[in-house]
Amino acid sequence: MKRVIYTILVSGLLFSGCSQGEKETTKDNPFFSAFDTPYQVPPFNKIQNAHYMPAFKKGMAEQKEEVKAIVENTNAPTFENTIEALDNSGMMLRRVSSVFSNLKSSDTNDELQAIAKEVSPLKSKHFDDINMNAGLFERIKKIYNKKGDLNLNGEQTKLLEDTYKKFVRNGANLPEEKQNELREVNKKLSKLSLEFDNNLLAETNNFQLLIDNEEDLKGLPESIRQSAAIAARENGKEGKWLFTLQKPSLIPFLQFSEKRELREKLYTAYITRCDHNNEFDNKEILKEMVALRIEKANLLGYKTYADYILDDRMAKTPERVFNLLDKLMKAGNEVAKKERGEMQQMIKADGHSFELKPWDWWFYAEKLRAKKYNFNEESLRPYFKLENVLDGMFTVANKLWGVQMKERTDLPKYNKGNKIFEVTEANGDHIGILYMDFFPRASKSSGAWMNSFMKQHTKDGKKVAPVISVVCNFSKPTGDKPALLNFEEVSTLYHEFGHALHGLLSDCTYYGQSGTSVSRDFVELPSQIMENWAGEPEVIKMYGKHYETGETIPDELIKKMKKAGKFNQGFELTEFIGAGLLDMHWHILKEPTQKSVKEFENDVRKKIGLIDEIEFRYRSPYFSHIFAGGYAVGYYGYAWAEILDADAFQAFKETDIFDQETAKKFRKYILSAGGTDEAMDLYVKFRGHEPTTDALLERRGLK
Repeated sequence: MKRVIYTILVSGLLFSGCSQGEKETTKDNPFFSAFDTPYQVPPFNKIQNAHYMPAFKKGMAEQKEEVKAIVENTNAPTFENTIEALDNSGMMLRRVSSVFSNLKSSDTNDELQAIAKEVSPLKSKHFDDINMNAGLFERIKKIYNKKGDLNLNGEQTKLLEDTYKKFVRNGANLPEEKQNELREVNKKLSKLSLEFDNNLLAETNNFQLLIDNEEDLKGLPESIRQSAAIAARENGKEGKWLFTLQKPSLIPFLQFSEKRELREKLYTAYITRCDHNNEFDNKEILKEMVALRIEKANLLGYKTYADYILDDRMAKTPERVFNLLDKLMKAGNEVAKKERGEMQQMIKADGHSFELKPWDWWFYAEKLRAKKYNFNEESLRPYFKLENVLDGMFTVANKLWGVQMKERTDLPKYNKGNKIFEVTEANGDHIGILYMDFFPRASKSSGAWMNSFMKQHTKDGKKVAPVISVVCNFSKPTGDKPALLNFEEVSTLYHEFGHALHGLLSDCTYYGQSGTSVSRDFVELPSQIMENWAGEPEVIKMYGKHYETGETIPDELIKKMKKAGKFNQGFELTEFIGAGLLDMHWHILKEPTQKSVKEFENDVRKKIGLIDEIEFRYRSPYFSHIFAGGYAVGYYGYAWAEILDADAFQAFKETDIFDQETAKKFRKYILSAGGTDEAMDLYVKFRGHEPTTDALLERRGLK
């Protein structure tokens, strides 16, 4: 998942410094007041690019004044006049930041990218000015030091502790000279992260594999050919076939194309993104970011950046992360080597003498799957029409928690492809609004993610309802065929819907604790547990309807799919865990590396035993999770959360996958609780015990 992380903190930038062009956009600027729309959804039909900078500047100025009022309050510091007031500050800045960040990822253009470059250092300074405000921290510290005498409830105590710790972790205790150094580091990191992300989008869009000879389509299913033909037509290449580096185009080509040299060409373009020593190269950017992160960790008193980040996570230490990942990597490597041997035998049986390479793996894995299980993944597509998958997914949520989804066509959209749903309780009470954005386009980053246009919180005693967004890059409709998904895309949709439910079903008082404002190695639990329902036969039959006949997916096909589900686990586990270990090795460095990025990656490959035929899921130059998406020292969290989700789903399997009592507890302690308590404490309240790895290893066929 890619989430846009928003931090509630502030700067000393006055609004009076705006240009004439900016002043002209202030009169009717939609961001200058609460949105006058149903449910306070963003008025996308009124928002213009010219509105953003004036709104950013005014939002920062407003929050600066709000923080100033807290600091200059002559009354003794209390939870209400300091901690709560700080949490309530900056609403205008939140409005503009959430809309801008979401559109920068999902529907960007040159103007938005230029604004992002301009606003990035301003926001960095803004946040630092609050984090390092001595007067504000003094008030926070006084409250924190007497927290035992304040009669706070659990939610308030956690917010106080988190606020104090956040200020310390962001330099509030440093002397002024060190604070200035930290400010400069933060400013540079913000700028470099933005450059990394922009380069990756450009590199992904710049490559095209254009085929004009139908013979070169050999092996590709008709649906994939049609998608490629439509892509070519949309790019002015009528009568040809276009393949891109977007996953719905890339993966099927690697799975089914019998043209090995073309598989190599497409795969190589994918794994060498931002590694061509051109204007979009990310190698020096990421090395500079690693060096700056080391400097930041040292300034704050930590040996490494990994130590700094993990001190505030469930895992707590690098050692615990390595213990988990090394164990999984070892299990995966053993299976991957067996898989490699089987594929090499198949290559030989086909009369070839070449050695298996990374661009061959998907192709021979698919052939081996078909041979072993008489199963072809493409046989599922006709049954997985997007609209049916949505209906089934919404039915799962309804059966578990009573929530209902009603499509709304009267609300403003940021892109014509949006689908918008009002989410209500079983009794009709409004919960929130869900935006969904399904298909790839040049203006959208690759991958899938959930964002918030507005997080749930309580303001002046009234609950503010969330406005949530789910963004994906799925297979498009082709010709007269609707959007037909593969099972990986189905799982991805359920995954992001789990994040959305975390935001929608949040029931917290404070903005800073609501929804997905939880430990990064806990945030993937609600998303990953939803994937379990996607694969349950009972649920598959709810959404698996043939798009032409309406026939329910046959039991035999589901059985084949389930049997084949544990196939290729060596590959899936090692490329995934390998990426987590690559992330960790970059961030346990105590000093900047003098090695090239490729040399560094090769060293990590040897240390962890990743075989040559499998590439890291994300090579460093395009590893946007850790260099642009806020997941530095956090990619391991998917594996950490996989232990949680496998163990948590076992609670349903022990009773019934729609057991109401279990669902009620999961909503109360996981989906609704946000960051109001320690993550492990919340999990134990739900499950009754800490998680074990048993369910995960069994699910992956590795026990």
